[in-house]
Amino acid sequence: MQKVKNTAEPLIQPRLSPSGLRNYWALFGKDVRRDKHLYVLLAPYMVLFLLFTVLPVAISIIFSFTHFNMLEMPRWIGWENYSKLLWNDDVFLIGVKNTLIFSVVTGPVSYIACFLFAWLINELNPKLRAFMTLIFFAPSISGNVFFIWQIIFSSDSYGIINGLLMQLGVIYEPIQWLQDPKYMLGIIMLVQLWLSLGTSFLAFIAGLQTVDKTLYEAGAVDGVKNRWQELWFITLPSMRPQLMFGAVIQITASLAVADVAMALAGFPSVQYGAHTIVTHLVDYGTIRFEMGYASAIATVLFVMMLGSNLIVQKLLKRVGE
Repeated sequence: MQKVKNTAEPLIQPRLSPSGLRNYWALFGKDVRRDKHLYVLLAPYMVLFLLFTVLPVAISIIFSFTHFNMLEMPRWIGWENYSKLLWNDDVFLIGVKNTLIFSVVTGPVSYIACFLFAWLINELNPKLRAFMTLIFFAPSISGNVFFIWQIIFSSDSYGIINGLLMQLGVIYEPIQWLQDPKYMLGIIMLVQLWLSLGTSFLAFIAGLQTVDKTLYEAGAVDGVKNRWQELWFITLPSMRPQLMFGAVIQITASLAVADVAMALAGFPSVQYGAHTIVTHLVDYGTIRFEMGYASAIATVLFVMMLGSNLIVQKLLKRVGE
């Protein structure tokens, strides 16, 4: 397959000289006046986005350089929070290790699973496709449905897994699944994968529905011979916006795991076997109220998410090459 390269140069290339910048802002102002109704429609969202997303992130970054306990005024301490976080906080390092293991395993697996299930379901007839979409999507919208896994991995003989293994003669006494650090992280990964077919899955279903069918006919004429080539050269390039959206959702979910870990393994977990960056943030932010230190933890997590998204964005640009 030969890719057609767009060799057209952009009509406007802002220069760094003062006159060039003035011309650029003049053209930008002209565009705003011309499309003012579009900016008016965007204004409510942009105001809410700035107030409830950009501003809190900026304030959190500023607080991360202060000592702030919510009783006294913030006191500037520079890099002290980060120094303590990276060199003196062993529990945080355990949380980083668990979070990285969790994200490296569940992030790619859940992302690929979301797309594969969406790709397979998309081939079904509309009624069956709608039913199967609901079946796969249901766990992610069922609230605390993951508590069913507490019954499955219960630590007594009444637990489903323990009872089955004891009946088969594999074990002779119950295993402490959710209290043993050897097992708890793997179980939480399994539960998170079970819950992962959520928003990304729906985005992929929607993206597959919007692929232009005539592209497949053109691809057949151009030398595409099988379904895998159709997927790589036609389907995936046509779904880049949905793929990027799904990647952001899955990266955020894998790096920000907390509720499932706290619900299944307890808080804090035994020997911090299920401790993550977010549970560490919850500890300092909502229990100890050390908001400056908690802000430093949140900033580190924000940088990790941002870096991961940039890497994935670069990888997705290579899809179809």
